Amino acid sequence: MAEMVPNPLYDALGDALRRVEPLVREIEQGVEGPFQDFRSGTVWTGPAAERFDAQLAQHRTRVRGAADKIVSDLRQTLARTPREVAESEARAIKIRYALP
Repeated sequence: MAEMVPNPLYDALGDALRRVEPLVREIEQGVEGPFQDFRSGTVWTGPAAERFDAQLAQHRTRVRGAADKIVSDLRQTLARTPREVAESEARAIKIRYALP
């Protein structure tokens, strides 16, 4: 039986997830603050503000949905990826994905 070694793809996906999650939180917080400020009614009012508010809400929803999907997809891919693989497979993965 082939010797099992850590899967470099599993490690790379874990690293990616650890890097992406804080960025997603930063993006969500960066959008949420101005969104709530605008919704307070003290920034801008009137018909044009109401139209802008509707557009801003749509963009906020899209940004949050896209960010959540990225994190979810990474988590699902990581969950499906074996932690260990045969040594020959680990070499092939490193070459295919240009991993160290």
